[in-house]
Amino acid sequence: MNRTLYTLLFYLGLPLVALRLWLRARKAPAYAKRIGERFSIGLPAMRPGGIWVHAVSVGESIAAAPMIRGLLERYPQLPITVTCMTPTGSERIKALFANEPRIQHCYLPYDLPCAAARFLERVQPKLAVIMETELWPNHIHQCAKRGIPVALANARLSQRSAKGYGRFARLTQPMLSEMSWFAVQTEAEAQRFLALGARPETVEVTGSIKFDLSIDPQLLERAAQLRGQWQAAQRPVWIAASTHEGEDEIVLAAHRQLLANHPDALLILVPRHPERFNAVFELCRQQGFATVRRSTAEPVSVNTSVLLGDTMGELLFLYALADSAFVGGSLVPNGGHNLLEPAALAKPVLSGPHLFNFLEIAALLREAGALQEVEDAQGLAVAVQRLFELPSDAQKIAEAGLKVMRANQGALKRLLDGLGRLIDR
Repeated sequence: MNRTLYTLLFYLGLPLVALRLWLRARKAPAYAKRIGERFSIGLPAMRPGGIWVHAVSVGESIAAAPMIRGLLERYPQLPITVTCMTPTGSERIKALFANEPRIQHCYLPYDLPCAAARFLERVQPKLAVIMETELWPNHIHQCAKRGIPVALANARLSQRSAKGYGRFARLTQPMLSEMSWFAVQTEAEAQRFLALGARPETVEVTGSIKFDLSIDPQLLERAAQLRGQWQAAQRPVWIAASTHEGEDEIVLAAHRQLLANHPDALLILVPRHPERFNAVFELCRQQGFATVRRSTAEPVSVNTSVLLGDTMGELLFLYALADSAFVGGSLVPNGGHNLLEPAALAKPVLSGPHLFNFLEIAALLREAGALQEVEDAQGLAVAVQRLFELPSDAQKIAEAGLKVMRANQGALKRLLDGLGRLIDR
């Protein structure tokens, strides 16, 4: 498949795209809004000539934030346009940069030549920066036609994704050859990009900027104060974060086992997707757990068994409230989520076995003794209980995670330096 055939199929598939939006809007009504932006129609007023950053959803938006702040500091004269594909990503971008007038935001238009062209005519960026692996052939080609350098920042490419791209070599190879720079997380991923057709001079291993996460000391202080208000300073508290459908039942089963030995244990349960908040709350109630929703600001009492983290932008704070952390998307074959956020907060980290999106990071943590993987509810309950009952072991695991974080920092500076070369050339 080449780009012409890809584009034709995209046009033919627009009814399916509309159907998908409609189905998503039934669960998350925000998908029914701002549809024109997805076709470069009715875009908000924008100052042209700056930097365009694309972060597909919430996770990428959070990962991109330190880079965007670094660009704002280095280039005070340039506006930065941040795009995404999801309503939750949009809300996160607005919240992250609410007080920064140089940040402009809209949805990224669909990967159609006409939509991509209209978007670039409006924004006229000096540089395009795509976070991680969100590659769109027509957007990249339209940038190349206009001489706009395109960089893939904090780039990652799993073996599974590489095989998928490899099946469409006539589309993938020209697209990668039009890009200016790949700031890749690991050497293994660099080799995958090269095998798919990236030009050798454009591929550089810069590391993962997720290691450069900085924690505000006041975050831990606020968490300690809130636990004091809950009279939970001595309660065993654990968090299961970024859970997906099928995981919540496993987590609640583990929590039930924990309560048999630690009846005062508190679980902070944080579903990955906001459209699932209500369903997970009902699941907790149906299973007999005394549950409080974070969004209601109702205080946690001594009788509360589960705190449902149903707010946006508070995940780091919710991690800070806990003694140990399970990172979801890993007991089901979703590929896992960011293991470094709890590690940066000095929390022992647990996960399931499905970590194919974070193989290298997981390997570093595992080898350092900073990650424990579990297979099921029984294994999860046993692991969390051990951390409750052996605080010295929990502290060693937490310190090992912090050591891994510190040993791998510096990627953000390398990334910003590389982007600077593209802007200034």
